[in-house]
Amino acid sequence: MNLPYFIAQRLIKGRREGTSFSRPINVIAIIGIALGLAVMILAVSILTGFKQEIREKVVGFGSHIQIMNFDSNISFETAPITDNQVFIPTIKEMPGIKHVQKFATKAGIIKTDENIQGVVLKGVGSDFDWSYFGSSIIDGKVFIVTDTGRTNDVIISKKISDMLRLKTGDSFAMYFVQDPPRSRKFTISGIYETSLEEFDKMYVFCDIGHIKRLNGWEDNQISGFEIFINDFDKLDQMTLAVRDAIGYRIAEDEEKFRLASIRERYPQLFDWLNFQDLNVIIIITLMLIVAGFNMISGILILILEKTNMIGVLKALGSEDFTIRRVFLYQAAYLIGKGLFWGNLLGIGLAVLQLKTGLITLDPTSYYIKYVPVNIDLIHILLLNAGTMTAIILMLLVPSKLISRITPVKAIRYD
Repeated sequence: MNLPYFIAQRLIKGRREGTSFSRPINVIAIIGIALGLAVMILAVSILTGFKQEIREKVVGFGSHIQIMNFDSNISFETAPITDNQVFIPTIKEMPGIKHVQKFATKAGIIKTDENIQGVVLKGVGSDFDWSYFGSSIIDGKVFIVTDTGRTNDVIISKKISDMLRLKTGDSFAMYFVQDPPRSRKFTISGIYETSLEEFDKMYVFCDIGHIKRLNGWEDNQISGFEIFINDFDKLDQMTLAVRDAIGYRIAEDEEKFRLASIRERYPQLFDWLNFQDLNVIIIITLMLIVAGFNMISGILILILEKTNMIGVLKALGSEDFTIRRVFLYQAAYLIGKGLFWGNLLGIGLAVLQLKTGLITLDPTSYYIKYVPVNIDLIHILLLNAGTMTAIILMLLVPSKLISRITPVKAIRYD
């Protein structure tokens, strides 16, 4: 029979049924743990949700991995490569690869009767995955690209449409600074909005055939390939795997390629996202400290309240460690109640925000319109286990007070 557990159960039952001056302190400790865990769950859910939303937006514009000509510079005027590369079928069959598509880019200027704006024309083919931009369309629709002809339809961002006062169905001229200068007339089939202002005011999407013709390329020439993967956490691993699939080219007549992951192309953005982890670590640490001190005060009150009982148990031969376990079991019960209510509150608020988008944000500052939430069961389980473990470890020190209590003084204690 587990004597400390049995005694702890009786004490807990008696405290629930009767009155005790330690009861308000225990309630405060439970509330402290519940609020602390709720704040930790919300902090982690919002951080992971925010990082996930921003990553998906950036990847939607530029994919996880890009393969381009080695001679291409950092501008949007790229040197072409052929689209019938022998390694592409191998990459498509690799585990973890979601999609591979062709693209081409070219810088240009949109001119209307009243305004002018420099943009990047991104050409897409029939293999382009519209899932991201299809969900971002706020007016009109995406255009259809076929291999048999070119379409003059394009999609532009709400940012560009507002700046140039354009709407769905309007036509505009786009000019390209080259020798000789050229221009093209496009028709707006749809308007998208991602709230990534720097990207929204830059990209216009068109049929890849226009960029091939503007650059004087062959039908099989493109700027490069975009590769999407299933798991962003494996980005570095998949980048190396793709690099190995391409191999190294030494012969002069072979095309040479430059491979870049989305993290390498936008290091400042991802460094900023990673910096947000520090804020969550600080919040979790502060919440654990507050919850821990609440429980320390609670267990000290429990010990003082049961000083007589401690003296009797010592007089009957119980060891200090056995008596300490009685109070640690009680503390575990209180922590468990706090965790239960904390989970209920934290997950409840997270689900409410996820379903309703109740709390909004300024997209010009945060790139999104509402507070994003990512509810991950593993994160919640780790927070619960970590909170329970950390507070129990913090309680080992104050529970040593029992060893300083002598039976004679404890029995006489009133």
